[in-house]
Amino acid sequence: MGCCYSSETEATEQDRDERKPLIPHPNPDSKPSNGTERNCASLPSARTDEQALLSSILTKTALNIIDVSAADSQGMEQHEYMDKARQYSTKLAVLSNTLSLKKPPPLPALTSQPHQVLAGDLVPYSDMQQVSKIAAYAYSAISQIKHPLLSPPCAQVISTATTGAATAEDLETKHPDSINLYLT
Repeated sequence: MGCCYSSETEATEQDRDERKPLIPHPNPDSKPSNGTERNCASLPSARTDEQALLSSILTKTALNIIDVSAADSQGMEQHEYMDKARQYSTKLAVLSNTLSLKKPPPLPALTSQPHQVLAGDLVPYSDMQQVSKIAAYAYSAISQIKHPLLSPPCAQVISTATTGAATAEDLETKHPDSINLYLT
């Protein structure tokens, strides 16, 4: 992870390339220049070294790059396409059969001829009154229960759902005969 020096004496080519300076020293063997002297002979060699180094970097990069646009894409033949389509359709048919087995069965029909039930007579008014009276009696019984789960708001919801009355007073005004019936 770091640049720790290893005690191994073997140096690979990559290690030598890593330690090699990118731009070589202009005066490796001669005396250092003081700025007034120009060494014209070293300038062209430095440029050629630079060009050689750049070209080696480019060749390494070109070797490591994979050109995916040049890769041949294998197209499917018509018969291969048809075979795959047949395989997918058979798999789909098998899966749809297993899924249809997992569905819950539909509710049983109350009658095999619902149009006759709908065309029949309406529910008699006396039956509807009897259901209303029973609902009022149930409300009265529930309102007398002293239980923490059935507080008055809960009884009010039950009352509204069964009789349409919001309170006991509403129940008395809307259905006076039903309460009197059960109180006597």
